Amino acid sequence: MRNRCASPTANCYARYGGRGIKVCDRWASFAKFLADMGPRPTRHSIERINTDGNYEPSNCRWASQAEQARNTSYNRYFERGGLRLTMADWADRLGLSRSTVNVRLHRGKTEAQALGLEP
Repeated sequence: MRNRCASPTANCYARYGGRGIKVCDRWASFAKFLADMGPRPTRHSIERINTDGNYEPSNCRWASQAEQARNTSYNRYFERGGLRLTMADWADRLGLSRSTVNVRLHRGKTEAQALGLEP
């Protein structure tokens, strides 16, 4: 977390520190980080809720790899009936293969068409 935000030689620096993502000053102390976040649960890592926001108590949580995969700037969202989900979440809810939905999208279908909600 600190390295990718502060070290220009870090592999992921361009996606973090290079675009202005910072670690809050409070977390310079590990004791304060631990007090804010609690111990890391098994198979979880720190995630920023708002992927454009900083690493700070109000914007971070422990998340599994699957949860983190749903919270990236690469995800495509669709809203219907007041419910906004990723296309992957919609596919899961509707019992569709994610790859089928992706193929439909790449063929130029709208989100609703790719999900089989419209002709």
